[in-house]
Formats: sequence, C-alpha cells, structure tokens
Amino acid sequence: MHTAKRYWTVLPAIVLMAVFMLGPIIWAFYGSLTNVSLSGPTATAPAFVGMKNYSHLFTDPSFPRSVWLTVIFVVVSAIIAQNFLGLALAVLLQRANKIAGKFVSTAVVAAWVMPEMVAGFACYAFFSKEGTLNQILSLFGVHGSEWLYLFPMFAVILANIWRGTAFSMMNYQAAIGEVDRSLTEAAVVDGANAWQVFIHITVPVIKQTIVTNLMLITLQTMSAFTLIFVMTSGGPGDKSTTLPVFAYKVAFKFGDIGYGCAIAVVMLFIGAIFGIVYVNALKDEKGVTNE
Repeated sequence: MHTAKRYWTVLPAIVLMAVFMLGPIIWAFYGSLTNVSLSGPTATAPAFVGMKNYSHLFTDPSFPRSVWLTVIFVVVSAIIAQNFLGLALAVLLQRANKIAGKFVSTAVVAAWVMPEMVAGFACYAFFSKEGTLNQILSLFGVHGSEWLYLFPMFAVILANIWRGTAFSMMNYQAAIGEVDRSLTEAAVVDGANAWQVFIHITVPVIKQTIVTNLMLITLQTMSAFTLIFVMTSGGPGDKSTTLPVFAYKVAFKFGDIGYGCAIAVVMLFIGAIFGIVYVNALKDEKGVTNE
C-alpha cells in the first residue's frame, strides 16, 4: 500500500518527463527515418527513407569535422578548464578574506547567471576586430587580430570557460564546505602541508562531487548552441561548427529536418555514452565509499 502511494506521488513528474523529454526523443528518432523538410511537399507528407539519412551522415565530410570540434570544445572548455578552474577558485575562496571572496565569487557567478544570448553578444563585442580585447592590446602597442575570423574555436572556448566556470565553482564550494574539519586538522598536526591535505584528504572526500560535476558540465557543453551561434554562427566556413550548430544549419538553414534529426539522434547517443561512463564511475565510487 505504501509502495503504491509512493509511485502515485511521482506519477505527475513521470508524465511531465514523458511528454517533454521522451516525446521529442521519439519524434527525433522517427524524423531521422524520413525525408521530412521545412518546406515543400515533404513538409506535410514525408516519406519513410529508412537509414538513408544516417548513411548520408557518415559519408558527409562535414560530420567528422563537427565531431572533432565538439570533442575539442567539450574537453578543453569543460572537462579541463571549467572543472579545474572551478575547483581552484573554490579552494582559494575558502582561504580568502570575506570581502575579496565575495567580490571574486560575485564576478564569476555574474557571467553564469547572465542569459546565454547576452553573454554571447558580450563575448562577440570582446573578440571582434574593434572590440575590447584589441583596444586593450593597442594600449600596449600590440597590433590586434581578427580573433573571430582567424581563431574562432579559441574565442568560443574562452567564452564558454568564462561563462561556465561558476557552475563548477559553486558545486565544489558546497562539497569542500562539507569536508570534516577534524580530518584536515589531524593531517596538519601530523605535519601535512596544504597541498598534501588537499590531495590526500579533500580530493578523496569530494570524489563523488567531481564525477557528478564532470557529467553535468560535459552534457551541458556538448549541447551548447547559443553562445557559439551568436559569436561565430559556426564560421567562418565550418571552423567552429560543433554538432548542435551543424544540426541547426542542416535542419533550419537548408530545410532538411530529417537529416537534422539524424544528427540530433547521434548527439543523443554520444551524450548517453558519456552519461553511462560517468554514472558507472559514480557507482564505483559509492561502492568504494560504502566499503
């Protein structure tokens, strides 16, 4: 009886997830097997084409390039930069005085709470030819560059680091705040320095948070679209066309919805692989902790 009541209480959440998450996923799978388009006869009467969109995708030279750019974007801006920079900021803010800590945390969080489109325009203004970065460089006699044209991925990676680091910082601040002070104090009494305390006490205690944070920022960054589209539109050419931008161009610029759905389904599988890896790592870590 109690079990039945427990399921009834979560039923509304299950229904909402089915409608707003499972429904679009099923439609994307179906759309990827058709020739549905944005306009024309196939917009209202699409035909079933089987795996044609997928065979086209895996022979399209733009696809492996988009996958490679997505991997670079995710690994550099999220897994490496946001994760480690967020952890470093959390540790430093724990040791900083209150005034400096509030100033730094407010400045970092401000970029995260800013709407993504606004952040994209701000970064575009910063990296553009007549933008803030080149204006600052000119003060030191350094000739600026057309960053968004010559180094588009470099620009969007830095922009994503700037905007997303606050999420990791807040996660690690909460986790570090829960570390038992008696453990760190005992290590200090035994002669451990700050680095040894961090490596041998703090990191093992917050391992579950590290894995969870990596999973969240990986999936968030892999699906990032607005920031890149506002700054470069995936260009010049396809030099900053990650998978979400590639799917958008195919589906809404060229009108091939079925092909765009195929790209979205592949993205879904890639995200699921990352998710499974992180969830298994989290389970293993919980098992070690329980033992």
